[in-house]
Amino acid sequence: MRKISHWIGGKPSNGSSERTSTVYDPATGQPQAEVLLATPGDVEDAVATAGAAFESWSQSSLSARTKIMFAFRQLVVERMDELAEVISAEHGKVVSDARGEVQRGLEVVEFACGLPSLLKGEYSDQASTGVDVFSFREPLGVVAGITPFNFPIMVPMWMHPVAIACGNTFILKPSERDPSVSQLIAELYAEAGLPDGVFNVVNGDKDAVDALLDSRGVAAVSFVGSTPIARYIHERGTAQGKRVQALGGAKNHAIVMPDANVDFASDHLVAAAFGSAGERCMAISAAVAVGGVADELLAAVAEKARAIQVGPGRDAASEMGPVITAAARDRIVSLIGSGEQQGADVTVDGRGLVVPGHEEGFFVGPTVLDQVTTDMDAYREEIFGPVLSVLRTSSVDDAIDMINSNPYGNGTAIFTSSGEHARRFQRGVNVGMIGINVPIPVPMAYYSFGGWKDSLFGDKHVHGPEGVSFYTRAKVVTSRWPHVEAPSGASYAFPNA
Repeated sequence: MRKISHWIGGKPSNGSSERTSTVYDPATGQPQAEVLLATPGDVEDAVATAGAAFESWSQSSLSARTKIMFAFRQLVVERMDELAEVISAEHGKVVSDARGEVQRGLEVVEFACGLPSLLKGEYSDQASTGVDVFSFREPLGVVAGITPFNFPIMVPMWMHPVAIACGNTFILKPSERDPSVSQLIAELYAEAGLPDGVFNVVNGDKDAVDALLDSRGVAAVSFVGSTPIARYIHERGTAQGKRVQALGGAKNHAIVMPDANVDFASDHLVAAAFGSAGERCMAISAAVAVGGVADELLAAVAEKARAIQVGPGRDAASEMGPVITAAARDRIVSLIGSGEQQGADVTVDGRGLVVPGHEEGFFVGPTVLDQVTTDMDAYREEIFGPVLSVLRTSSVDDAIDMINSNPYGNGTAIFTSSGEHARRFQRGVNVGMIGINVPIPVPMAYYSFGGWKDSLFGDKHVHGPEGVSFYTRAKVVTSRWPHVEAPSGASYAFPNA
């Protein structure tokens, strides 16, 4: 069976790993590879290697870094189809969706290509007589990214291009469920001319995560995953004096107003709820129907959900693939059952779906639950699967209150033709990313991505301007160059004139 190794110091490495984890094909349910799980010693080897590489990489010119980023960007473009196939094979999402994931990650690489302008400092001439003040930003050192299975290329690309372009060296700990694409990215960086040790990959589980969090050689950690783990990462990392940005879970709502175009709204709700089998932190999992639109909306959503073609991700006819593991499938099915027991109407039932020729695959069909209330498990928990819950309210203000009462604050959306409703919504919800007639409002790379409340631990969002700020720290220099023969004119007071 194929074995997936680490990448340390510019080459594959088995390290001292003896434990492995199985990587499955979600469409067939069969093992397809074994990935090595790093020991704490393997992690420290990667940290030491990255630390040594930092000494020279941090002193490299902005021009040199930019050239490598441009070369890396070109290689990603040329290998996009291959990258998408690798993602689909291990994650299970359809290839077209995987290709879209690569494209969204590529946008961050393109943003990183413009780092010379983003790293420009400030200058104040003659702040005091003969005194100038200026600032610039420096890289932190070795930084780490701990990333989830649902976007095995895009989420790491929210981190490493910006971190590396800023002059840091990077250690990626990808999900052990779909790690192969990270190896391919490491190879592309090497082909682009990135010096050995600047980008490293250590595969692993909690042992590797804890080793990164505890290592004195790691200056900062970026994380995307569930809220309980995000809280743990933030607490343990900051206790060691590290910068930490830890993005947690979500329960994303989409409000549909009576003045919305129901055909338009239902199209986008179905795509946002069931794309990538609902395994997106920005997926819409709760549709809030306001007033009399509920029955018409439910009928349209149910009809379109039933029409979705579910099958293997690498089948061009498939619109939705399997979920990542058998355990994920069983948990999703359990929460659907819980919703039914607690009073929800299972309008479209995806349980028991069998795909011919893939009977052992990890499939759950699109599911629509109606008459959901906020005290049900299907609403309170992040299902992370192809389940859309429909709730009902009488006004936009009641819908806003529902969203604000939820502990998560990642993304939300409103479908309406009223500018007044849209403005009241965008100003009223306590959520970090908002869509107006856009169900998945993931910002472009030149903005930053991140939620509020239990969807973020730390004060910095990822990529964009806040990503640059997170991976650098400022120096401010106050300088004076007096004439060699001038009297010192030293004073016990601060210079102020």
